[in-house]
Amino acid sequence: MNVMKLGFIGLGIMGTPMAGHLRAAGHELYVHTRSSVPAVLAEAGAVACANATEVAQKADIVFLMVPDTPDVEKVLFGENGVAAGLSKGKTVVDMSSISPIETKAFAKRINELGCDYLDAPVSGGEVGAKAASLTIMVGGEPAVFEKVKPLFELMGKNITLVGGNGDGQTTKVANQIIVALNIAAVGEALLFASKAGADPAKVRQALMGGFAASRILEVHGERMVKRTFNPGFRIGLHQKDLNLALQGAKAIGVALPQTAGAAQLMQVAAAQGWDQLDHSALVKALEVMAGHEVAKGD
Repeated sequence: MNVMKLGFIGLGIMGTPMAGHLRAAGHELYVHTRSSVPAVLAEAGAVACANATEVAQKADIVFLMVPDTPDVEKVLFGENGVAAGLSKGKTVVDMSSISPIETKAFAKRINELGCDYLDAPVSGGEVGAKAASLTIMVGGEPAVFEKVKPLFELMGKNITLVGGNGDGQTTKVANQIIVALNIAAVGEALLFASKAGADPAKVRQALMGGFAASRILEVHGERMVKRTFNPGFRIGLHQKDLNLALQGAKAIGVALPQTAGAAQLMQVAAAQGWDQLDHSALVKALEVMAGHEVAKGD
């Protein structure tokens, strides 16, 4: 294996284990995050940098994993940002989930510096990040994808080059539409069953054997029954993704009525102060309207 000089910016719930897999494979790792570098990475030999510019100066490939579009813009082009530390031939890989439209603009600016850019958002949550089983949806040039693919394989399993810059982010938005609507569907079904007097745990078990079976019913249905809403993937972040979907839909003239409904349910949850809970807690918005909970917690 060729040891590579890698940078990683953004060491949250997802970024920390993802960066850890890169370091565990033996690569040099230069990191920066808003708070202190997690001990697990420092102990593994990751080198803390003062800012994003220093990361870009020391690494040949720089990974980003931050919450939202403005965060990516600030990390790339703000004061002490990545762009200031880049030299020709380096690569930026944004694994955040952000605006496809803005992504195309960011890629153009990085390309103008003589550097390559991939947008590579992920799906799989904290569990997938820790297990190195993330789904990674990539936008960018094929040659750049092939260069970075061995590193993606350290973090994920289902890795697809979808198309050019922005197409990875478009795929992630599509993913988030499907996930949100599935969570809402499972929540409504279990709420209906529970209010009708059936045992929601057994209803879920029965449905797992039929055409309604899904990963959402399996994982988030269990969360709804057991009332385990610690994230995972926060409602606040999924809200952001659905807003990207609705903004993008408006820009291209597409109606997404079910997505809009799911976004409103998330707004109800956020208004109740539940935006830091796992997105399976979307069911709590439905429960408020029904005056009934799917199940009682311990």
